[in-house]
Amino acid sequence: MNDRRTALVFLAIGVGLIAVACGLGWWIFARGEEPFAIDVWWNALVADWYAPVLTGFARFMDWVGGGWFAVLAVPLGGAVALVLLRRPWAAAYFLAAEAASAGAVQVLKHLFGRVRPEDIIVLSDYGSYPSGHVANATTLAVAAFILFPRAWVAIVGAVWVVLMAFSRTYLHAHWLSDTVGGAMVGAGAALIVAAAFAVPMARENARASEKTASLG
Repeated sequence: MNDRRTALVFLAIGVGLIAVACGLGWWIFARGEEPFAIDVWWNALVADWYAPVLTGFARFMDWVGGGWFAVLAVPLGGAVALVLLRRPWAAAYFLAAEAASAGAVQVLKHLFGRVRPEDIIVLSDYGSYPSGHVANATTLAVAAFILFPRAWVAIVGAVWVVLMAFSRTYLHAHWLSDTVGGAMVGAGAALIVAAAFAVPMARENARASEKTASLG
């Protein structure tokens, strides 16, 4: 598959994911404050799993996946690491994907204005749908796989997203459907931005491979 075709595939899938996420958001909005049955079921189920260890883990994920650490430290740290690896286009892509994901989440939060579960046990911003923590985690996972397409990267990324989604519902900061929407927004943003950077990143990778081969 050539670079431009790859970009088109990324764009199509990314736009599709964002469209589905918006559709789910409108469905939620149309229902008013009534959560889905699966949301109520899952919210009650995780409440029965309360344990100090799980609560500590969930609070740690709350900190890692949000606030200054997720918004500034992770994007800037990742970009610096990629620059040091002499991959400036990859660094630019990573920053752009993170920014696009965060921006899309805020737009949808204020557009749909979903109320969070009443039994929330952490402080959170306005709007329950979609989950910003899960969107950020998914953007990170998808971007990492695009930049380093290895099976173990995909597995670690998937586990990271699932754990983040679990932690958000365990803390009752989100309904289960919020985390699904967050995952779609995060993946969609990462893919749409990847479409814009596909060609220069491919050329950058090709130059790096040629340099490595010449040194070998």
